[in-house]
Amino acid sequence: MSGGVPTKPTRIHRALRGPRPEHVPLLVGRACVLVGLLDIAAGVFPRFRHSRMHALAEVLPGSFGPFAAALSLSAGVLLLLLAHGLKRRKRRAWRAAVALLPLGAVAQFTYRHSLLGVLISLALLAPLLRHRDQFAALPDPRSRWRALANFVLMSAGSVLLGLVVVNAHPHRMLGDPSLADRLTQVLYGLFGVEGPVDYRGNTSWTVAFSLGALGLLTAITTIYLAFRPEHPAARLTEDDETRLRALLARHGGRDSLGHFALRRDKAVVFSPSGKAAVTYRVVSGVMLASGDPIGDVEAWPGAIERFMDEARAHSWTPAVMGCSETGGEVWTRETGLDALELGDEAVVDVADFSLAGRAMRNVRQMVKRIERAGYETRVRRVADLSDAELDRVRRAADAWRGTDTERGFSMALGRIGDPADGDCLIATAHKQDTEPGEYGDLKAILHFVPWGTDGVSLDLMRRDRAADPGMNELLIVAALQAAPKLGIARVSLNFAMFRAALARGEKIGAGPVLRAWRGLLVFLSRWFQIESLYKFNAKFRPRWEPRFVVYRRSADLPRIGFAAMQAEGFVTVSLPRFLRRGVSSRRPCAHQVPARAA
Repeated sequence: MSGGVPTKPTRIHRALRGPRPEHVPLLVGRACVLVGLLDIAAGVFPRFRHSRMHALAEVLPGSFGPFAAALSLSAGVLLLLLAHGLKRRKRRAWRAAVALLPLGAVAQFTYRHSLLGVLISLALLAPLLRHRDQFAALPDPRSRWRALANFVLMSAGSVLLGLVVVNAHPHRMLGDPSLADRLTQVLYGLFGVEGPVDYRGNTSWTVAFSLGALGLLTAITTIYLAFRPEHPAARLTEDDETRLRALLARHGGRDSLGHFALRRDKAVVFSPSGKAAVTYRVVSGVMLASGDPIGDVEAWPGAIERFMDEARAHSWTPAVMGCSETGGEVWTRETGLDALELGDEAVVDVADFSLAGRAMRNVRQMVKRIERAGYETRVRRVADLSDAELDRVRRAADAWRGTDTERGFSMALGRIGDPADGDCLIATAHKQDTEPGEYGDLKAILHFVPWGTDGVSLDLMRRDRAADPGMNELLIVAALQAAPKLGIARVSLNFAMFRAALARGEKIGAGPVLRAWRGLLVFLSRWFQIESLYKFNAKFRPRWEPRFVVYRRSADLPRIGFAAMQAEGFVTVSLPRFLRRGVSSRRPCAHQVPARAA
């Protein structure tokens, strides 16, 4: 009818039109998972090969029917490996699937003379070809370590699946072999060697071919990853760093986290005008930015658009950790992403700071007690320290680190004493001992990075474990008292996650849900110093500036959280310490408050 009012399409109409193009990769990926599991089951379990489910599995792509259980098992594993890449719209996964489906169709026709199998293979191939523009994501940054990771994971998976294969034929097994014999059968079989377990009839050949196929897949995928061209993770180039420093010189006073963009294990995208930039790192498929964009606020949308284009090109999950309220508003407005309050940053205005008053009594008493014990403090710019003293500070900071790996990403610079960072601030505590140690009279270190021309932001806190408690309080007070002479008007301390929930949950009148949430945070503080860091910051009576995480959808939050924990160094996969002797970590340093400081 002409002139009618258009109505929204109903669910039935949408179903008749079929899935939207952007949903095709997800549906194809799920189909690969299902078919892969069916193929593995068809190749492993004898009863399954005589069931109605196997009748369905026989005509699906990748399943070669009665031709060989080993081929069915191999096809199933390959489809499972391809599924994740198809869901992420990866071009190479699409190419592999497009190659596999015609091969499956040929196998169906040649070995089973199944026209239905051919039609199903072509039917699944059709949406891949029709929506090929949906599978345009570029490969992730990679290195040779991916080959080692693949070898370890595929070997473990092959051993476990091999044990299932060996034990799937109990009625045809000769004798009662022990678990050690069965495991030996698997390990030998992966290398194509006959093991100690034997079976009646042709079952021995089925098991042998299946184990050999698993071993071959492990070898082929590992060799491919080891010899393919290496694309190492992006690093900040000298030109990028020069451009970022120029932006910070003009606009660095806007965000206390701005200087942390100069970490050299981050990549950067600039706006078309070059007046703004976003720095990021890719972790487990998450494109993780931190803080606000650098540069002119009016140019932020251009840098954000480039960031999102890069995420779409590689099918990465975009996320921002620790942006300010202004930054969160711009991110959500320009991209349609959502924002969630993550915690609060403690900022002390130097002009308002004083040790006088009842509220500061505990800090005042602790500082005076430490000073009476013979400790003295020095607060200087990095450029004012000699090379020998800088070297001693670096070695001490590394030795006093509380963990095997450096921690930090969003609020850590990752280096001390670089010639380009001469305007950073170092506060040190000293005490003359009768027997000076390896680091002389040095007992504790605080490192601050510039925040514009009139502020500094805390980078790391380290102290000798043998020193008296309260070193961090002493040095923060010393830095705040020396700040006016250095032209510093504001000091950003640590970031306190979920600070608002902790503060409100302990007040009278807090509801049961809020109290339960606070109780969970207190419990998690045993490992992540959530409550202790908040209470440590609160000693200095700061003003609290909220910080946010920006994300695409709620389902991405667990993945983003895990990627952030990897980036910050809380989750690491590394060699044992005895294999890393003499190898210095290149991971960044984080805000670390020793347990006794809180």
